[in-house]
Amino acid sequence: MTNQHPTHETALAFRALHIPGRPLVLPNAWDTASARLVEEAGAAAVATTSAGLAWDLGTADGDRLDRDRALGAVARVAAAVRVPVSADIESGYAKDAAGIGDTIRAVLAAGAVGVNIEDALYDGEGDDGGGVGDGGRGPLRSVAEQAERIAAARAAADAAGVPLFINARIDTVLRGAGGVEETLERAAAFLAAGADGIFVPGAVDPGTVKSLVAGVEGPLNVLVGPGAPSVAELAALGVARISTGSSIAQAAHAVVRRAARELLSAGTYESLTGGLDYAELNTLLGGAR
Repeated sequence: MTNQHPTHETALAFRALHIPGRPLVLPNAWDTASARLVEEAGAAAVATTSAGLAWDLGTADGDRLDRDRALGAVARVAAAVRVPVSADIESGYAKDAAGIGDTIRAVLAAGAVGVNIEDALYDGEGDDGGGVGDGGRGPLRSVAEQAERIAAARAAADAAGVPLFINARIDTVLRGAGGVEETLERAAAFLAAGADGIFVPGAVDPGTVKSLVAGVEGPLNVLVGPGAPSVAELAALGVARISTGSSIAQAAHAVVRRAARELLSAGTYESLTGGLDYAELNTLLGGAR
């Protein structure tokens, strides 16, 4: 069984994995190989990383990838695994709320039962054609605009009969656009608009995380990497979801660069030590789902 046709039950099962104090841990994937490896490692669900996926398709991260290519990759991931899949759809691959609805319908058709939707603005975005640095808009969408986009996502999913888990990403901390108070204001508005959870990348300080857990009326997702508190420590703070984002993809690509440079300069191969067994990979990735 694969996730090409998401069901009400699959979506409910994914939703039930978000438990404060017993967090859903997501080693984010970016292609079919990484998705199957994550599943094989024991992950209860697979979530895509928009950055890793964009890089795999030869595009920079940051709302530069078009909807069809992005969701084509999500569909391949969903078809490769048995566990629920959540798609990082950046800002929604749409300029307005109506377009967000179209994206959600495409997400469901791709087989995903969850999405991340972020409130960051990038160059060239916005109703006035501007974005970061244009002088007319800040680094984040307004609360009202983002709430409208989330409401459109909720309406599209509800119309399809799938209880899609909408994870509203808030980039206040990551972009230096606000502290806990501003984050909680956005979180309340986005949850009221139909979001199911709140994702605050950049918030790993235990005091900040504790304040967010206490103030957010829904499951809190944090982004981790080297130097962040452990899963056990974040669980003790009440976090409900933990993501690695692009970190695993970055580490994988670092191996490629190290191995290539070593081979081309020193003519040696020590960077390849510890690679997965060929037969094991061939069996895992070549097996039917």
